[in-house]
Amino acid sequence: MRSLEEQRPFPCDRKPEIEYPCLWLYKVIGKDPKSIRDAIMAVCTPLPVLISPSHSSSRGTYWSFNAELEVKDEDTRLAIYQSLTSHPAVKLVL
Repeated sequence: MRSLEEQRPFPCDRKPEIEYPCLWLYKVIGKDPKSIRDAIMAVCTPLPVLISPSHSSSRGTYWSFNAELEVKDEDTRLAIYQSLTSHPAVKLVL
């Protein structure tokens, strides 16, 4: 039996190199479209953010939106991610 490391198609032992500032896209998923949009705006303000619908489940239970904005550095990128993931209206951030 192969080890977990051998099963990975692309083992990664270092962080990706990202040149800042850059455009970053977060996919934000939740249950209420208005609440998701409000959460994105609350977290990203004062930075300008482009919010666009991405997908909804067939029963309309879950909605996803793309939030695209320019991030100036890794700390900003990670802080936005953390704030989105901890927001009560958000179920998942990719």
